[in-house]
Amino acid sequence: MNSFSSLPLSEAMQKNLIDLNYQNMTEIQEASIPAILAGKDVLAQAKSGSGKTAAFGVGMMENLDTSRIRIQALVLCPTRELAAQVTDELRRIARFQPNLKLILLAGGMPQYKQEISLKHQAHVVVGTPGRVIQLLKRSSLNLQEIKMIVLDEADRMLDMGFVKQVKKIFTYAPAKRQTLFFSATFPDEVRRLSQSLLHQPQKITVETQHDSSVILQHFYEIAPKDKARASIEILASHQPESCLIFCNTKDHCRRIHAELKKAGLPCLALHGDLEQRQRTEVLVRFANGSCKVLVATDVAARGIDINELGAVINYDLPFEPDTYIHRIGRTGRAGAKGLAFSLVAPNEAFRIDQINEKMSTDASLTKPDFKNTKQHPELAPTMVTLSINAGRKNKIGPGDVLGALTSKPGIAGTDVGKIDRMDEITFIAVRRSVAKKALKILESAPIKGRRYRAMMHEEQ
Repeated sequence: MNSFSSLPLSEAMQKNLIDLNYQNMTEIQEASIPAILAGKDVLAQAKSGSGKTAAFGVGMMENLDTSRIRIQALVLCPTRELAAQVTDELRRIARFQPNLKLILLAGGMPQYKQEISLKHQAHVVVGTPGRVIQLLKRSSLNLQEIKMIVLDEADRMLDMGFVKQVKKIFTYAPAKRQTLFFSATFPDEVRRLSQSLLHQPQKITVETQHDSSVILQHFYEIAPKDKARASIEILASHQPESCLIFCNTKDHCRRIHAELKKAGLPCLALHGDLEQRQRTEVLVRFANGSCKVLVATDVAARGIDINELGAVINYDLPFEPDTYIHRIGRTGRAGAKGLAFSLVAPNEAFRIDQINEKMSTDASLTKPDFKNTKQHPELAPTMVTLSINAGRKNKIGPGDVLGALTSKPGIAGTDVGKIDRMDEITFIAVRRSVAKKALKILESAPIKGRRYRAMMHEEQ
């Protein structure tokens, strides 16, 4: 695997990649970045967690003309969570460009604020199709000088019915442009769309299946009424550091979340009925380790990016093998072993044959011999999430928060975990043993000369 230093990148970009600890390229990065730098259209397929965002991000930032404050690149994502995740990653990659402006355009945030930001122009826009269309129709967003359009998670974009909006957005952009499609799977609908929107694309396919030696898969025959108990037994037996439980519907999501909570198991739920503020908090708390178990629907889970997810439980077996592959691909990343458990109703056994055919495996359905323990698993997280009502717009940085917490008499730096800074709020993970002390510090200690309101986020 070649290193990023082998690419014809600017010295500033190379230094930034070293600072970000980006050393050797992943397969998709090695195959696609040279084509992107050369200005070619790309149709790229790679499994989850393969580094697709950095693949198009590095090429994008190198090709921008920052002296021209005009929108030159647009990234379309199927969900607001994924759009926010991509925005954060692109900001990291673009740190070497001090004058680069990047705007997130997605639902759940006031549209008028986004219109004000657009009046001052930007170089890169990341957004969801719905909000992008709204701003285009109001002439608040101008794509006339666009150089590149990226469709991230193209398969999910079509699954969620965005195809008409995507085609409409493309009509606002110049015909002469660079277009990139990145996705974990490429069903026929995506390929047909690519034929009409891409010009002689370089087709790239790297490893799209998940190695069965990396992800240990179990298929358990479980009656629907026993699935909650089975989920608890699995968690009790394997004690994963983090676990994502997938449901096919938000009703099932709410139900299993309630049953796990009733059993005394700390967990969170993520589904379409949550407000944006709630969704953001749930994603942050799961990612920073202050909650180990998350119950989610496929659509809601699109914004989750955790490198070391310990296990995946399919509370509901998905209808399509591609969806199954995408779900289990969230575990077993970065060289770590992964666990995938599927709870299969007796009348769903035929789906395992479909998965075996798709993945070239020979998995079979088994009846588990659970111990039927009465106590819930010891999965209480070691971290707790605190927050202050200040963020990026207040010019508050992670270093400012860390400094306030560790200044004498404070807490140790090793007791502070991930710090997530949003526009108007900052989330801080701290060890449970020092959470109350940390909260008092944040309530009383000035940060950059000002005091802010602090709070502790408990399980919902």
